[in-house]
Amino acid sequence: MKRMLSTSDIYLYRESVDFRKSINGLAAIIEEETDLPLGSGALFLFINKQRDKIKVLYWDKTGFALWYKCLEKDKYKWPSKEKNSVFTLTQFELDRLLSGFNIIGHKPVEIHDFTMT
Repeated sequence: MKRMLSTSDIYLYRESVDFRKSINGLAAIIEEETDLPLGSGALFLFINKQRDKIKVLYWDKTGFALWYKCLEKDKYKWPSKEKNSVFTLTQFELDRLLSGFNIIGHKPVEIHDFTMT
């Protein structure tokens, strides 16, 4: 399944989100709180408050799709103290994150002006 999630642009949304939100709610977060290109085919990663679930939102040329993973016993290592709300990841870092490895310490996106509401 991880190979299906391959693109050159991968964005990690740092704040936890209410996982009752689905495609429209998560897309609204990206549209309202960032200036990222929502329909570009980029992957947008979201985490729940407990950090044991991850959702990946992306545009697949025919519509939005949502990928969901729930860890059985562990928690995702998610950046929580940095001030930027969005980070860029490489495909390698995405694969490591989805496999449970720590990617904290990654530099945040610096080319966009992100605001929290």
